[in-house]
Amino acid sequence: MSVDTEALLRRYRAARSRRGAWDGHWRECYDFTLPSRDGSAAGTGTEGARRGDRLFDGTAPDAVDQLAASLLAQLTPPWARWFGLTAGVDVEDAERDAVAPLLEKTAEIVRGHFDRANFAVEMHQAYLDLVIAGTASLLFEEAPPGSPSAFRFTAVPLSELVVEEGASGRLEITFRRSEAGLATLRERFPVAPLPDALTARADDDPDARFAVLEAVTPDPDGAGFVYTALLDPEGMPAVSEAVVLAEGRFARSPFITFRWLKAPGEAYGRSPVMKALPDIKTANKVVELVLKNASISVTGIWQADDDGVLNPANIRLVPGAIIPKAVGSSGLTPLEAPGRFDVSQLVLDDLRGRIRHALLVDRLGQPDAPTMTATEVLERSAEMARILGATYGRLQSELLTPLVMRALSILRRRGEIPDLRVDGRVVELTYQSPLARTQAQADAQNTLTWLTSVAGLGPEAAGAVDTVAAARWLGRALGVPAELIRETPPEAAPIPGGPVPLGVAPEAAPPPPSAGAAPPSPDHPAAAVPAPAPSPGAGGLAAGGTP
Repeated sequence: MSVDTEALLRRYRAARSRRGAWDGHWRECYDFTLPSRDGSAAGTGTEGARRGDRLFDGTAPDAVDQLAASLLAQLTPPWARWFGLTAGVDVEDAERDAVAPLLEKTAEIVRGHFDRANFAVEMHQAYLDLVIAGTASLLFEEAPPGSPSAFRFTAVPLSELVVEEGASGRLEITFRRSEAGLATLRERFPVAPLPDALTARADDDPDARFAVLEAVTPDPDGAGFVYTALLDPEGMPAVSEAVVLAEGRFARSPFITFRWLKAPGEAYGRSPVMKALPDIKTANKVVELVLKNASISVTGIWQADDDGVLNPANIRLVPGAIIPKAVGSSGLTPLEAPGRFDVSQLVLDDLRGRIRHALLVDRLGQPDAPTMTATEVLERSAEMARILGATYGRLQSELLTPLVMRALSILRRRGEIPDLRVDGRVVELTYQSPLARTQAQADAQNTLTWLTSVAGLGPEAAGAVDTVAAARWLGRALGVPAELIRETPPEAAPIPGGPVPLGVAPEAAPPPPSAGAAPPSPDHPAAAVPAPAPSPGAGGLAAGGTP
């Protein structure tokens, strides 16, 4: 496989130049909501540096944390069932019972690898990027053999990310420029030829770091993606030209990039923090001014007549101090503070309320009521679905589906799961997260209400209900495992002493023993009294006779 490195570098630099318009906006969003995470494109932040000196109000950072945590709990809850595999529409009903255990076991294997990996940690970081910058990227790699999980995740900072849309409108073209030391390069690319100048530079400076550019582009010759890793010579004297470190092909892209909201003509997404940024900056400034005014109110501002006796440089405002003044002079007098705390507090309360509303804290956060009825829970869930409907649709398309399909591809190649065709017709991928089940729960509640109403109308109305089909439908709507739902109920066995089904002859019962006759001995079955032959029509309707 030959790669035109010069063309690839030109394409990367052109895409990075187009991304430059977003750098200042991202930096401002991170400064006022999550200054500890370096969101600037320069990526020059020092590890452990203090970055919150401009932050005075903590409303926005707290709301961002709550929204990211809510997304994690509502979309991809750790140690919970948030997706499943079911038989598609092309599978016959008679075959569903046979394939249900296999599909359920496959889904459990995939979920187990997610739970044992670092998925929850890195996914939460990616959700923070999504809420703040509107664009996030998750690197989904295959872990080395022997690891607890086959998956390894990395939340890619925006400072390293450059993306482009493909012909389908999806973010199919991804560039990541990161820095690594010589030991890391040899670990990640053990067979790559490293330039002598690079190793010499690393010998002189063990802390030296070198730029690595990873590119994932659609394969022009067919389905899949082409992966290329190379040393970027830009800004590195030790590397005179691009050196290819690794090449390969992927059936699914290892970079999963997703957006909160997309404007037409833009490749990068927009976030709720961008919408609330004016209020966030204003609230931050109001708190700063309130703190300054509070400092003035506590320490005071003083004025004095220039009477030739009072020397401000010798005054110490301590208990018991004696301050001399001239006769007739007013001495040291306080200056009234110009600000009013009550007015500023009213403005601040309004700003904080709008920030929480824009970041969905008042609708996705924990309710204030200690107990909620079932109707209140359903109404709250329905409101959550209305709010996040469009965003959830985009996240399902750009995050959840690629995530599960990439996981299935890795485990199928490792031989841990069977080769399943997840195309919606043979095998269907279903989502069972709390947000995905909101509409299903509402439908189930409506169905249960209907069943209750029909039961109250009497036996004739109850005959219109297919209870078996209703039980199957409720099981699927409520996320019951497919292996517990029987698609073809077994034939009902006759109940002893109950009615005999039509067309089935009853077993002839032996007549009662005559008076004085000894009961038949179990050791001599031939001594048993034979049963008389039934007379014609003795079976009645059940035996097929005529009345």
